[in-house]
Amino acid sequence: MFDNLSEKFDAVFRKLRGHGRLSEENIQEALREVRLALLEADVNFRVVKDFIAAVRERSVGQEVLASLTPAQQVVKIVRDELAALMGAGHDNALALHAKPPVSIMLCGLQGAGKTTTCGKLALRLRREKRSPLLVPADIYRPAAIEQLKTLGRQLEIPVFDTPAGLDPVVICKQALRYAELNGYDTLILDTAGRLHIDDALMQELQRMVEVLVPQEILFVADAMTGQDAVTVVTGFAEKLPLTGVILTKLDGDARGGAALSIRAVTGLPIKLVGLGEKLDALEPFYPERMAQRILGMGDVLSLIEKAEAAIDHDSAAAMAETLRRDGFTLEQFRDQLKMIKKMGSMESLVAMIPGAGKALKKSGGMQVPEKELKRVEAIINSMTAQERRDHRLLNGSRRLRIAHGSGTSVQDVNQLVKRFMEAQKMMKTMQKLGPKGLKGLMGSGRLPF
Repeated sequence: MFDNLSEKFDAVFRKLRGHGRLSEENIQEALREVRLALLEADVNFRVVKDFIAAVRERSVGQEVLASLTPAQQVVKIVRDELAALMGAGHDNALALHAKPPVSIMLCGLQGAGKTTTCGKLALRLRREKRSPLLVPADIYRPAAIEQLKTLGRQLEIPVFDTPAGLDPVVICKQALRYAELNGYDTLILDTAGRLHIDDALMQELQRMVEVLVPQEILFVADAMTGQDAVTVVTGFAEKLPLTGVILTKLDGDARGGAALSIRAVTGLPIKLVGLGEKLDALEPFYPERMAQRILGMGDVLSLIEKAEAAIDHDSAAAMAETLRRDGFTLEQFRDQLKMIKKMGSMESLVAMIPGAGKALKKSGGMQVPEKELKRVEAIINSMTAQERRDHRLLNGSRRLRIAHGSGTSVQDVNQLVKRFMEAQKMMKTMQKLGPKGLKGLMGSGRLPF
């Protein structure tokens, strides 16, 4: 979503770095380009005006102009102000410490992804050792109740059995009583949506709030709708005591203006963001990390958290021991590939590594579609255990057999073996160079797989 904005910022800062010393004129010119980039990204014009004023005030001071690296100082100021714009310094965590059952109510317009987000949120909370109960309270959309029940079955999370045609307020009362009696500590309520804000919807939601007294009333906004999302959130906030926002479809190709504007315009924190269609693709929103990603600085903390969630520590320890004893083999590579696939798409992971995304673009772009990874895995799976442990056994007849078994060509098998041999050499080089080895190889764009 932020690729275009990131490229614009990168071009602006590249020009600044071209000047050994900065003048007020240089900074003013750069800020004009930043302002244009933000407006093109569909950021609210008042937000842009305030943002540019804050950056200008800090950038033209003597501390920056007299600095040995003034361009870096300006980049730091822009990063800090971007983070502040999105709510840095505030606690964006969900309020879950009240007496159970804690009620979380999701509201918003139709099509924003409320029902799916309910399932994603329930899965996330269960992983945090909570016991959630999904409550379908959208009685107007025929498939809404069944959709939530289907999600519940997929995730193995209980769904309250909402009788058809029952008033949503009665559903709230019954679900709350059911949760108390059956030991559920969290109620996640899927409410009705409309194509636009209307009085009947708002009155119904207000009555539900009176009955449930939810700890969280979260507005689910579609990030693809840009400034319209900000307008709708503002309309809901006038009628309901909203506590935060969940932005869905942040992995889309829209311009990203909603994510940058919503906090400044409404004062509501973005608590969670949807980053894909998979049911585990819901993450906490960290303004500082998002600012760094927008400016091409990566997001190492999020990468580490993804790795910790996806990788079994016992398996990783066993793999490290095998690597130390036997060296890097095709079997090792296949097992590591499986671990990485659990963490998300390769493109999203590389974007979190500082400088790596930029380096790969310079060296020809990101060419690792998911189907290519599946093909690599199919080729390795078609080898015998001995062949995976010792690629030197792979003569012509064996490669032909592997190609037939994996539904690929001998050329594909040859290319995989060639790249694997490059990776072997790289692993040895990295072990010799230590921690600086990986950074140097990333900067050169030399990543064989």
